[in-house]
Amino acid sequence: MSHLHALVVDDSPVLRRQLCSALQRVAGLSTTEAADGADAWRKLGADTFDIVLTDINMPVLDGLKLLSLLRGGGPHQRVPVVVITTESAEEDRRRALSLGASAYLVKPVQGQQVVDAVRALLRLS
Repeated sequence: MSHLHALVVDDSPVLRRQLCSALQRVAGLSTTEAADGADAWRKLGADTFDIVLTDINMPVLDGLKLLSLLRGGGPHQRVPVVVITTESAEEDRRRALSLGASAYLVKPVQGQQVVDAVRALLRLS
């Protein structure tokens, strides 16, 4: 099986660890953590990722701006992006999806929900 790489972006170290821990259930997937959108953008410039999981509300560069940058062109333009956020309003969901999010999960999120979304987007069984 080919090796896959996920970028987990959240300003909460605890949440990042929880997401990375859940993603260990996806065979062949390694994770890299980023503390905010700017950190993520730097890592995206230096490495290749198969999927990005991002929070919306973060300092420096929020998840929606990161999503806009990703969809603006370049090597990661078509990478699936899972938005994981406390923003449960339909308007927030629509905005994220219109910017190009592949999936939208509302916190608190169960590890299995994240695993299922990632497997579906990466077309893994």
